[in-house]
Amino acid sequence: MTVETVAVIGSGLMGRGIAYVAAVGGFRTIVHDVAAPALDRAFAQIRKDLDEGVSRGKLEASEATAAFARLSAHTELGAVAEADFVIEAVPEDIAVKVRTFASLDSTCPPEVVLATNTSALSITEIAAATGNPERVVGMHFFNPVPKMKLVEIVRALDTSEDAIEVTTSVAQRMGKETVLVRESPGFITSRINAMIGNEAFLMLQEGVATAEDIDKALKLGLNHPMGPFEMVDLVGLDTRLAVLEFLHKSLGEKYRPAPLLVQHVKAGRLGKKVGRGVYDYGDR
Repeated sequence: MTVETVAVIGSGLMGRGIAYVAAVGGFRTIVHDVAAPALDRAFAQIRKDLDEGVSRGKLEASEATAAFARLSAHTELGAVAEADFVIEAVPEDIAVKVRTFASLDSTCPPEVVLATNTSALSITEIAAATGNPERVVGMHFFNPVPKMKLVEIVRALDTSEDAIEVTTSVAQRMGKETVLVRESPGFITSRINAMIGNEAFLMLQEGVATAEDIDKALKLGLNHPMGPFEMVDLVGLDTRLAVLEFLHKSLGEKYRPAPLLVQHVKAGRLGKKVGRGVYDYGDR
């Protein structure tokens, strides 16, 4: 199947990043969100990211203009019926994703691949909400999407070879490298990264070192591009906690969330998106 039009469901941090790489990759890109103000914010950020790409020499000005022209915003799900390929990027909540896929299944033609950007949830469970689970696949992007090269393509219990091939082709046209993963809790990256981030919180809780020094140690000693606290503030502490709770339930005690992480989330310290997480972004 030839894919020319991609629909992105959800215009938050991940959704707008996915829309950016889809449009830059040459796809006509439909962006759906139930909230018009969220779409306005997303398109303003995409425009800013395109301008940054031009200033950094990653894009020609004409390429940025053409990419932005390929984007369209919609609050009605019916617009998605025109897409050849759909990527869901709604909040990391299994009930929300199941409802979304049930709606997509009745909206999109049967040959259209439905991909979920979940970082850890069961794609098989999500696919079961559809009448055709063979067309459902995991397509896990990384934040910030325009800059991160990897996409994990995740095969659920019933995912077809055709769906895997189409998804790989779409990712490559977006400029991404791919790895193929058989569905298991946390896939490859979320499972390892959640463990590292949780251990960092346990060390901070124990007073082993400051957050700044733990971040510095992993960047300079282990060559990580970001420290674990910088990363969790970017991703969102609530998102990390949800992943850990799922892994703890699925894989056992070693993934029990650190009490200090739970405490931060209860305090509303969710990361950059609210101005405060492990670090305070009011004066950083």
